[in-house]
Amino acid sequence: MNYRLTKLPLILLIVVLFFSCDATRKLKNNEFLITEQSIYSKDSLVIKRELYNQLSQQVNSKLLSFPLKLHIYNLGQRNPEKRFINWINKKDKRSDKLVSFLSKRQVIQLKKYWININNSIKKTGEVPIIFDKTKTENSLKKLESWYWNKGWFNAKAEYSVKTDSIRQTVEINYTVNPGFLYLIDSISENIESPSADSLYQIIKKNSKVKVGQPYNTIQFNIDRDQISTYFRNHGLYHFEKEFITYYADTINNDKKINLELNISNRSVDVRDTVASIPFKVHKISEVNVFSDYDGTSTKIEDSLRLKGLNIFSFGSLKIKPQVLSDFIFIKKDSVYRDVDRTRTNNRISETRIFKYPNILYQEDPRDTTGTDLIANVLLTPKERFSTNFSVDVSQSNIQEFGIGFNTSILARNIFRGAETLELSGRGNFGASRDLSNSEDQFLDILEYGADLRLNFPRIIFPFSIQSIINKRMSPFTSASVGFSTQENIGLDRRNLNATFGYRWKPKERRSYQFNLMNVQFVNNLNVDNFFNVFRNSYTELNEIAIANIGQVNPEFLVGNNEGDFNLIIPQGAEGFINSINNGTTRLNVDEQQIANSLIERKERLTENNLIIASDFVYDYSSRQNIYDENFSQFRAKLEWAGNLLSALAKPLGLEQTEAGNYRLFGVQFSQYVKTELNYIKHWDLGNQRVIATRAYGGIAIPFGNANSIPFPRSFFGGGPNDNRGWRPYDLGPGSTNAVNDFNEANFKLSFNAEYRFNLFGSLNSALFIDAGNIWNVLDNVEDPAARFDGLKDLSELSIASGFGLRYDIDFFVIRMDLGFKTYNPGSEGSKWFKDYNFSNVIFNFGINYPF
Repeated sequence: MNYRLTKLPLILLIVVLFFSCDATRKLKNNEFLITEQSIYSKDSLVIKRELYNQLSQQVNSKLLSFPLKLHIYNLGQRNPEKRFINWINKKDKRSDKLVSFLSKRQVIQLKKYWININNSIKKTGEVPIIFDKTKTENSLKKLESWYWNKGWFNAKAEYSVKTDSIRQTVEINYTVNPGFLYLIDSISENIESPSADSLYQIIKKNSKVKVGQPYNTIQFNIDRDQISTYFRNHGLYHFEKEFITYYADTINNDKKINLELNISNRSVDVRDTVASIPFKVHKISEVNVFSDYDGTSTKIEDSLRLKGLNIFSFGSLKIKPQVLSDFIFIKKDSVYRDVDRTRTNNRISETRIFKYPNILYQEDPRDTTGTDLIANVLLTPKERFSTNFSVDVSQSNIQEFGIGFNTSILARNIFRGAETLELSGRGNFGASRDLSNSEDQFLDILEYGADLRLNFPRIIFPFSIQSIINKRMSPFTSASVGFSTQENIGLDRRNLNATFGYRWKPKERRSYQFNLMNVQFVNNLNVDNFFNVFRNSYTELNEIAIANIGQVNPEFLVGNNEGDFNLIIPQGAEGFINSINNGTTRLNVDEQQIANSLIERKERLTENNLIIASDFVYDYSSRQNIYDENFSQFRAKLEWAGNLLSALAKPLGLEQTEAGNYRLFGVQFSQYVKTELNYIKHWDLGNQRVIATRAYGGIAIPFGNANSIPFPRSFFGGGPNDNRGWRPYDLGPGSTNAVNDFNEANFKLSFNAEYRFNLFGSLNSALFIDAGNIWNVLDNVEDPAARFDGLKDLSELSIASGFGLRYDIDFFVIRMDLGFKTYNPGSEGSKWFKDYNFSNVIFNFGINYPF
């Protein structure tokens, strides 16, 4: 039995028992702490969180049934200044000794520190929720009101209190008798404005409030929002939802409701009286666009008219008028619509050329009917250039410690078409895990790179595709080139890439991205370093060589002081591999299978990669804003590579290998199809508590010109955003238990769940469980332990569990998670809870939440 595993729960249990008896120690004699509240309806316990939120007093928040914040609050003194003075005066001459040792001013400062510390403790904690009869009776009114708004007009609520005088605690039970549910029997209308009445008749059939349904004020508010939105998008500029009311008549109607919808005219102050004015359908008579508004300039220096827009500039016009007109959805002679205003705001903000626009409407003084509006669009340009710089600290399976930096410069409106040109650079200095460097220096590895990206706020295509992607879909075209290089990291890869693609949003929460071209060239500069980096591969190969040492050329070996021999890196290892390939060294069946696998892996990981791909991404999110924690998100990606090159290989006369595969520029190009699916769901439980889940699946299938997936496009498991009980590349594949140094495969499943909650202040925490693994499928890997051959292999899903801390500093979250291997399918013997202790914990550091 692992006694270290049992110590922590025992200590925590003792602490909980100690504090649980101490929760009310600072209460006055007539004060009672509310420890539990229950609501019953028709003798059944209610579990709806919405109903408990109606109570005027909430129970102190708890962490695993323990009121942590309350105990933190109790650590502070009720009157810290008085306690400090009493402590000073408790012993003779204590005050004089402190003054002589410090000074009078420092003693006063010490008192202030003591007070501030106590105040900080109380602020971090949570004030005890003391039973208040007045507030409890107010809760009864709120409960009855909640039921009334759901159609139970005669609901009655009462409460009972169970008091523990010794512990100074109370439990409150609320009992609600709902009575009869009232149903809508008829709906009538009273709409004063003819224009409003005409519009309502069009959407009347879509109303959520229908005959036969229960009375429900939530449905009324939904209807009010829909009616108001429709009216304001069809010309009623002055309309607000406050003009919509419902009147319910229940007199002598046997639990039935005669409902009347009222839409009143707007009230306007006219001299000393208030006039009732019917709503009118307004149209846009002029659209004025001020391209460089700064709030002070008054003299117009440039103006023109284009597509019904009046474009003005206080200086020289710095953006092409045609481009500017594409950002304005408010059109001359069109009916006023809120949606046009919103689209114009969003589109202009997306370009990053202007600050958030200011759109003002005014009645046209030339119109005697009072229906014409003039739209004034005030645009304030951002600075032409802006810069950004950031530094971070990182750790990975390659480096013990790393310092990284990112910097960028953004240039706006490059060609007067609202384009943005961004040049970004990145670098990382780190201390290696001694995989490839033999010199004794701390920062011995280096990685750096740069990217150049050009964005156009339109679709650039040989012919117009407005019928497919129009300007309402916020289209963008982007092109980028970049490079990165490594020194003393793995095989010292040099990476060149280029992309050209499009993105657009057909709906508010739905977006598409299509990369027409995504080219990547990976050049390994230090192939001879393979066996220094992939030590497991070297160990297996070396064991085969030693087992057959009589067949090994002595020039391939080097001895040590203990009389043992090992393959020389790289000459000896390469020579031994060549002897296996040409049949000079003969191995038994098992050794030959292992050797073939090692040789194939070495060839794949050391070969240069040329990837010419296209991909399509679909993204949907129901999230309303960054504060919305009750949402779902779905992302799907399809990528295909090498198909065009494969079709043109023969006509172009490309070079062929002995195996019949084609090469371009001396490199065998990749050919595969890859798909990824990612689904995220959050449930908001209230009081800063959230359940977050994720399900992910991905597969990449090689074919044609390739029999494996290039390393940059393969999948790996483990790490701070995946299965947190394993480090990156340390998980799988299958049940092989990470036999390689960098484990990857072409099929992946991952499932994650977190319970997130607030500890105190800006410090949050989470309990999590992760499940997942990677496998090989439909490629050239033969090891059955690494392959996915059917649903039975789902038993190889590795499971990790643990907890973490997250500190929220507003614009990002610093995260630390502790992951424990809970189920390890590759473990010898017991697979559950083996090494489930702090000596084998995996620390994960990250920025923001994992999903």
